[in-house]
Amino acid sequence: MRSRSRFDGKPSRSSMAFLALTISITALLMSEPAIGSQAQTSGLQSSDLYQLRSVGDVQLSPDGARVAYSVTNNDRPGSPYSQLWLMDVASGKAAQVEGASGGARWSPDGKLIACFGRVADKAGLIVVRADGSQPMFIAPVQGTNHPLPSTGERIAWSPDSRRIAFISTTPGPETEAANGDPVVITRYLYKPTASEGMTRFNDNRRTHIFIADIETKQTRRLTDGNYYEHSIDWSPNGDEILFVSNREPDPDRFFNYDVFAIKVAGGKIRQLTQTENVEYRPRWSPDGKMIVYLGTKRGLTSSETTMEDTRVWTMNADGSDRREIGGAIDNRQGSPEWSEDGGNVYFTVQERGNVRLYRLPMNGLKPEIVINDRGAVGSWSLGRNGAVAYSFASPRDLAQLHLRANGVTKQLTNLNQTMLGARQIAEVESFTFRSFDGTEVEAFLTKPLGMTAGSKHPMITVIHGGPHGQQGPAFNSKAQVYAARGWAVLMVNYRGSTGYGQRFADAIFRDQNGGEAKDVLYGVEAALRRNSWIDGERLGVEGGSYGGQLTNWLVTQTNRFKAAIPIAGISNLITQNYLAYYHDYLAVEFGAFPHQEGLMDLLWQRSPIRYVANVKTPVMLVHGENDNDVPIAEAEQFYIALKDVGVETAMIRYPREGHGVRENKHVVDLIDRSVVWYERHFRNAGAASGQAAR
Repeated sequence: MRSRSRFDGKPSRSSMAFLALTISITALLMSEPAIGSQAQTSGLQSSDLYQLRSVGDVQLSPDGARVAYSVTNNDRPGSPYSQLWLMDVASGKAAQVEGASGGARWSPDGKLIACFGRVADKAGLIVVRADGSQPMFIAPVQGTNHPLPSTGERIAWSPDSRRIAFISTTPGPETEAANGDPVVITRYLYKPTASEGMTRFNDNRRTHIFIADIETKQTRRLTDGNYYEHSIDWSPNGDEILFVSNREPDPDRFFNYDVFAIKVAGGKIRQLTQTENVEYRPRWSPDGKMIVYLGTKRGLTSSETTMEDTRVWTMNADGSDRREIGGAIDNRQGSPEWSEDGGNVYFTVQERGNVRLYRLPMNGLKPEIVINDRGAVGSWSLGRNGAVAYSFASPRDLAQLHLRANGVTKQLTNLNQTMLGARQIAEVESFTFRSFDGTEVEAFLTKPLGMTAGSKHPMITVIHGGPHGQQGPAFNSKAQVYAARGWAVLMVNYRGSTGYGQRFADAIFRDQNGGEAKDVLYGVEAALRRNSWIDGERLGVEGGSYGGQLTNWLVTQTNRFKAAIPIAGISNLITQNYLAYYHDYLAVEFGAFPHQEGLMDLLWQRSPIRYVANVKTPVMLVHGENDNDVPIAEAEQFYIALKDVGVETAMIRYPREGHGVRENKHVVDLIDRSVVWYERHFRNAGAASGQAAR
């Protein structure tokens, strides 16, 4: 039984930590009345952050009797942490697996569970019995801070349940020089994805495939060299292991995963794909005759994000007859998995703010929606007779564990029942509008709590990152906290967003800070026209990553907003290209590298800092000190430029944080500061509005 997460295909900056659980208002702030509305103490509060829990990875046992699932906890100041739980499906009884953190994978015979965790003083790959007992340490596991976009399985059982393949790392040839005095840099990708502690540079560790014998605890390395191998799957006959790797002549400069298979005995490797496009997350069919995987078609793909939707493909086991079987669904697709009999392929699809689970018959029939509820399917795992265990984030709660079997869906966990049961949850409605050029765009509006006849309420526009991501109706902690203060929250799926077809995603090509920025402004005006209770004099705007970039841009183009909070945003497209850990993102988004085709001039024309003299809106810049996705220099230069112009501004720098804000105490602090920032400037706007009315 295999598990898949909705964070499939190419990850983008929208999938980073600052979009999850960015909530809370302190008791001090809650003592201040919300401006122009009735603050609802029954809504989500700051102290609730530490109580919220959600289900992550999900894995059904081979017999369908048990489900292993991870639970993410936030009850300490540092980063969220996960625990592994086991539930008996029939009784609903669940127990935590001591020492295990997650990543559970059942052995084919159903007797053991491999996962990551700790036994005594040893951490790494461990194995427990089917009931979660008798933990055994198998092997240490080390990771890397090298960017590995859309990695797949890290654990794969042999068909006879006697061995486990897993991914770990070994030092690369650059390691010694890069850690010396002086530091010697020779790699193109010399920065990590997120620098932790004092690790400022790529650790140069290479990911390889290792095999551990359960009985003897002996471990051997199956692959070696200077490439990165990952996303593994053991063949049904036990002879080979699938993996993906980028084996271009210069893999740091040109991102191109291909699919390979390696003989378990002898280590002979055969390459199954050799394309200009990218392949991800391959899986053997139950009979071993075919392989299903995610793929793209375009010749240039970024290691950071891509506007091209990933689709589901199949090929024969020898790499022949590659076919795009997911082409009938014009939307971004997640990692595929075969049904038990090989007659269907399952995968998630992003659609209009939702994440749905599809089943595609291999006999040529039309694809069918399996999970179609309003919200987002997360991790999922197939069982017998079409049973599916999955995590699901609804409009009223974070992701919880569900089981769908025999046409009936049952919620198996309700981790936030006590807390959210005592809270009023704001409603989220969707609407569409015509943008400046007639393009239809969808937006989601979270309504404020405490609305009364004639009451007027501020509105915060929250812009998603990516740019190729989406927002939707699923539970959004930050929006709920704002709603509890009597504020509306607007989320616009501007052109370039996923979930609306490839043409819509492509509409941002060579036009960053162009049409999509206008979509956001048109969305604001559409919300105002349709909802007379929104106070047009008290509008705020914020966003993370690309949303931070758009926030920076919008305040240079309009004075409509009374306060702005760009989080991890780009202010200068040129410096961003050369300072981030990746250097191919703009080549995909603009069709050339900055030094080609006069693109440098266009990038400068579309950089917010070029127009800083136009800014009148107070701006609070937020950034992680160790961010290499969008280096903190993007905030630093915009901060000084705003100071030079005389605009009220502040720069909030969070130590230890990478791209976005993850530590719970930082999340709390950020939302507290955001509320103060907005309230200060809404109060001024409200006073001015009141004087004008009189």
